[in-house]
Amino acid sequence: MESSSTHHIVEALTRAIVEHRLRPGTKLAEQKLADHFGVSRTLVRQALFQLSRHRLIRMEPQRGAFVASPSVEEARQVFAVRRMLEAEMTRAFIRQVTPAQLKALREHLAREKKAVSQLDVPGRTELLADFHVLMAELMGNHVLAEMLRDLISRCALITLMYQSNQAAEHSSEEHVAIVKALAARDEALAVSLMEQHLQHVEDGLAFDRVRPLNDLSMALS
Repeated sequence: MESSSTHHIVEALTRAIVEHRLRPGTKLAEQKLADHFGVSRTLVRQALFQLSRHRLIRMEPQRGAFVASPSVEEARQVFAVRRMLEAEMTRAFIRQVTPAQLKALREHLAREKKAVSQLDVPGRTELLADFHVLMAELMGNHVLAEMLRDLISRCALITLMYQSNQAAEHSSEEHVAIVKALAARDEALAVSLMEQHLQHVEDGLAFDRVRPLNDLSMALS
């Protein structure tokens, strides 16, 4: 029961952030959330902790929880670093690619496609990002996987908030093309597709969307 209540709070707050009903920087008062959901502050705290792990909110000592305020410039810098890292990762991957690795990537692509088709915004965002981490993990390079996971999480909220359904579908299709190039062991094409893909993701973020609310009750109603 506690787990389902926590999950419900996480889902509700995630939707409010993703659907632009909560402005970055909005304070998430524990008591107000507890009253709104009819649960204890302990359950609210558990939900906020989960959201902080996904960088959707930030926890400040003595001040409480706030909707994260990712910088657009930070996202630009993250994508620049990712293009450098992932071009080399693609070269290294293709030189040691195995049928088992390709199978794992294709299974991941199937999950991506399902999330995109079902308009599962949080799910597709996580899966589209995880594709890149998975490549590093399949290579057995856990340091690279950890670095990518951190880089991706730093701009995850921006991707979550500003990637359109069409851009997400296109992103998934580009992953398919990358895997085809990996399977064909076409290094030049695979690297080019990866670089283009990351540029397209960055270019596809719509930073001019309508500004969200900062009233917690209105946003969750």
